[in-house]
Amino acid sequence: MVAIYAPLFLMLAIAAVVVVGFFLSSHYLGPKAPTPEKMMPFESGNPSPGARNVRMSVKFYVTAISFVVFDVEAVFLYVWAVRFKSLGLGGLIAMGGFLAMLIIGLLYELKKGALEWEK
Repeated sequence: MVAIYAPLFLMLAIAAVVVVGFFLSSHYLGPKAPTPEKMMPFESGNPSPGARNVRMSVKFYVTAISFVVFDVEAVFLYVWAVRFKSLGLGGLIAMGGFLAMLIIGLLYELKKGALEWEK
């Protein structure tokens, strides 16, 4: 059983070593000459006047999280649709529960007005 997953674990271990190696090498070998101008915040190459004091609306984050949740839902639906016949009645019931849970979440968001954008 372990032999089946050995290549996967080996790949994950190598990837972790590479990532940690890149981070450590950039931290210790990278140039370090911070100046006040380099430490100023900027956005898209332009100076950002007062951007650090502006508070973002929570609706912005709720919309982003909702997008991610329903995007992942579409991925699961696609995989389920491809394997629909081989999953049988159990797969249909499980996907029905999954969809019911997502529909309840969507109705809750609509009721709370989370998807209505204000100017």
